[in-house]
Amino acid sequence: MSHVPFTLRRRLIAAFAQGALALTAAGWLAPTRAIAQDDKWPSRPVRMIVPFPAGSFTDTVARVLSEHIGRSMGQPVVVENKAGANGVIGVSEAARSAPDGYTLLVTNSSSITINPQIYKKVPYRASDFMPVTMVLEAPFILVANPDWAQKNNIRSVKDLVQFAGQHPGKLSYGSAGPGNIAHLSLAMLSNREGVKMTHIPYKSAAAAQMALLSGELDALFDTWTALPHIKAGKLKPLAVTSSKRMAQLPEVPTMEQSGIADFVVTFWIGMLVPAGTPPQVVQKLNTLAQELRDDAKAKAVLAAQGDVVLLDPASFAKRIDQEVPTWGAVIQREAVKLD
Repeated sequence: MSHVPFTLRRRLIAAFAQGALALTAAGWLAPTRAIAQDDKWPSRPVRMIVPFPAGSFTDTVARVLSEHIGRSMGQPVVVENKAGANGVIGVSEAARSAPDGYTLLVTNSSSITINPQIYKKVPYRASDFMPVTMVLEAPFILVANPDWAQKNNIRSVKDLVQFAGQHPGKLSYGSAGPGNIAHLSLAMLSNREGVKMTHIPYKSAAAAQMALLSGELDALFDTWTALPHIKAGKLKPLAVTSSKRMAQLPEVPTMEQSGIADFVVTFWIGMLVPAGTPPQVVQKLNTLAQELRDDAKAKAVLAAQGDVVLLDPASFAKRIDQEVPTWGAVIQREAVKLD
């Protein structure tokens, strides 16, 4: 450009700079306008991040959601399992994703309300997400390996606590990872009763359950997937963590009925999106999820995992807001902190 007159050269440079600035502004602003005005959402496949392994409890719920939502909105919803670190890896990726409606997160309550408070280095908070719907809620079932229980005369929660007191550290229990609600719940029981038990973390609740079935573990706060094994006599139920007895296990007492005061614990599986996702997208996703009530096949699969609730976004957000300080108080009281 050295042969171009100085005045003309200066005008060309100025014009180029203005054009570049306009393109830069368009690059930042256009996507926002496109998202806000995109009445055709979704116009391409949507991904659904599940921060636990394929075949896990959470994954089962996600597969039902992805199939139903994808069919209803006419675009594939592709499940991506990003397992590791008790859900931290997958949830972190979802938090970093663009809030454009093309990344969904299906996860459990541990990963949202507990992980950011119990791990020292977690790159997200509950506020990094917009709740779409709490799909289901369920209590835990405290179960024991039946052979171990028979050998040690374990017929109730009190028997289990007594054994732990007489044999410090010998009783082993598992969970889907350090800081998982199942882990925290047994830590609560141990601390309150002044006994020592040994926690063995696994990559998923399903893996912990397999370890209990094989005799590798002695006890576990299990999900509803334990029900068929209980019916078959492969697991021995001791108590449930709900405020009243489960209809599926009418003979099994609650933890409170077993003598453990103020011990009601439930967990949930829900769908969320990155904070900043357009409200109309959140509402449309919730509407599609609500339609599961009319899908008998899908609802039957979900009902085998817990109580199907399908909350609206506002109610789900309120639940999370209440749960974060509640678990924070438990974590502080029980002095549980993880690296």
